[in-house]
Amino acid sequence: MGGAARSFEPETTISRRRFVVTAALGTATTMVPKTSVAKPSSRVASADDVGLKLGVASYSLRNFSREQAIDMTKSLGVRYINFKSVHLAYDAAPAEFAKARAELAAAGLELVGGGMITFETDTDDGVRKYFDYAKAAGMPVIVCTCKADVLPRIEKFVKQYDIKIAIHNHGPEDPNFPSPYDALKAVKSMDPRMGLCIDLGHTVRAGTDPVRAVADAGPRLLDMHAKDLRDFHAVESQCVVGEGKIPIPEVFRQLRAIRYAGYVNLEYEIEPDNPLPGMRQSLAYMRGVLAGLAATRS
Repeated sequence: MGGAARSFEPETTISRRRFVVTAALGTATTMVPKTSVAKPSSRVASADDVGLKLGVASYSLRNFSREQAIDMTKSLGVRYINFKSVHLAYDAAPAEFAKARAELAAAGLELVGGGMITFETDTDDGVRKYFDYAKAAGMPVIVCTCKADVLPRIEKFVKQYDIKIAIHNHGPEDPNFPSPYDALKAVKSMDPRMGLCIDLGHTVRAGTDPVRAVADAGPRLLDMHAKDLRDFHAVESQCVVGEGKIPIPEVFRQLRAIRYAGYVNLEYEIEPDNPLPGMRQSLAYMRGVLAGLAATRS
């Protein structure tokens, strides 16, 4: 499986796929031009948008307070958010967790996960503290990374807390899980709540076909970080989703094919001091793709 994952040829594969997908979807890339800018919207993402639920990874809004991040997410017209610890600290007091939950409820947002969280030590106390954090916050999924030998201990707490684990692949620099296939190999015989968070940008940088990775992950895919790159070899080439080379329409189609029940969280890591314009454009493109898929649904 690992060898097949490394056969991805970015330039030729993507151009060919994008042509085929655009022709098949018709309206997917024409309903929302790549350069269009969506206005702030109170639109709530619907769970029946071809079965895909669009959300925001709050790392995109890391330079803003939690209150600001919640308001900004609401203005994007999405309902789902994954919290980074900058917006809810690991050592927060119980009253702060309650306050955060109340703020989210007032804004009509659902907290669908936390992270990325790093499990640093292979000890019960070292693992438990993050499960206690997720439980206090009401997070059903922990997006994480760790060394592979910590996974059996993490699995024990998954069973105890009934909180899912989604291992985040981090590209060629990651010594543990550079590709989704590395994470998939590690959890394939473990509890079904042990799964993957496929980061599209880091996946293609690892030389892995993201569409094939989604297909092979199947029910082990528990979360996704959506982004786009202009150059599959350069992390700094991240751009507005739809302006790069990642085959978003085909990824979304494959998510539909596996009946993906998780969230597609936009992780917009560029322009940290003014992320909303690019995030709006990215979500507009993603919604256009979903509209195209819905239009061709048989």
